[in-house]
Amino acid sequence: MSPSRLSLPKDKIKILLLEGISDSAVELLADAGYRSVKRESKALDGAVLARALKGVHVLGIRSRTQVTEEVLAAADRLITIGCFCIGTNQVALEAAAARGIPVFNAPFSNTRSVAELTLGEIIMMMRGVFPKSNAAHRGEWDKSAANSWEVRGKTLGIIGYGNIGAQLSVLAEAFGMRVIYYDHTTKLPHGNAQPMPSLHALLAEADAVTVHVPETAETMGMIGEAAIRAMKPGAVFVNNARGTVVDLEALARALQDGHVLGAAVDVFPVEPSRNGEAFVSPLQGIPTAILTPHIGGSTGEAQSRIGQEVARKLIDFSDTAATFGAVNFPQVQLPARPSGARWTHAHRDTPGMLSRINEIFGRRGLNISAQYLQTAGDIGYLVIDSAEARKDAEEILGELRELPGTIRARLIYERH
Repeated sequence: MSPSRLSLPKDKIKILLLEGISDSAVELLADAGYRSVKRESKALDGAVLARALKGVHVLGIRSRTQVTEEVLAAADRLITIGCFCIGTNQVALEAAAARGIPVFNAPFSNTRSVAELTLGEIIMMMRGVFPKSNAAHRGEWDKSAANSWEVRGKTLGIIGYGNIGAQLSVLAEAFGMRVIYYDHTTKLPHGNAQPMPSLHALLAEADAVTVHVPETAETMGMIGEAAIRAMKPGAVFVNNARGTVVDLEALARALQDGHVLGAAVDVFPVEPSRNGEAFVSPLQGIPTAILTPHIGGSTGEAQSRIGQEVARKLIDFSDTAATFGAVNFPQVQLPARPSGARWTHAHRDTPGMLSRINEIFGRRGLNISAQYLQTAGDIGYLVIDSAEARKDAEEILGELRELPGTIRARLIYERH
């Protein structure tokens, strides 16, 4: 690689990692030359988070830190956010995109952990293990086969056949379960899994129902009173997805009157922001309800994989301007070149923008070596390479920033 001059030396790029993000992320960042890393074991919110972000270029969070529009407005140097988890609803995504800030997450790294927990809970509920264990702790002996069943031969209904749902499908078949699934888009089934034409068709057949959908306007409240009553009497239910998907009051009633044999819930509409805070749920005190504190992806293996997956995306963005995998931003990935200069330009997607950008180079008689433009919504993102423009790099950056409709322009590197 030719000698490089970065727009900002890596040791000057300030990174703030909150909520006890895995050592694997810090190690990968350090190996890539990013050593100005500050770590916090807890979440920060509101004014405290806004103050902490002064001068910070890269923010890493998990699920509890809330990055609001007000927080983003106070972040004077922020260029990207990494969510070291699957969900990104804790970030004001549109507001981040409007400021040219791509947000990355880890959609694949904890799928095995969540799938294993889900299957384990289904087995525990179908055997009535938790009520019997609690009775034994109280000194009561409750040896009985009543409402105790093998999972082999039973039907598992998976709502949301994405990364987690598909992996759970494979594990469940290994236990001898029949698998059916419902998804709003057509998905290739794994093994012998069968798609169902509707949610209610799945609920009518499944002995165990499990939800693995994101939080969207369409999924909020999708498992309400009607859906719960459409389940087979004596079925068990799992929600390890998002807390807003299920009406917990309706679920509590179904558990209390016996329509639902057992329920395992790992996510809640309102969750404590940190350990030690009070937690309240209508499912508390119901012996057939398993309640866990959002630990579906909380395994050593998952957190290590998540740390590496998100850190790699943040490094790629800082080093090469790649936005592949961003959840709120046009996705662009252009290999780094051994020489020349690279700029990025995030802008409002208006007619004539690309020609105005190209004119900046044309007036100087400079050739553009490579160019990659993508749009998402009303935002465009352009990566530009020129092997001939090194001496004009800063001037070109200034002109890019002055173009009407510009959200953010950056000079990534100059290589000789």
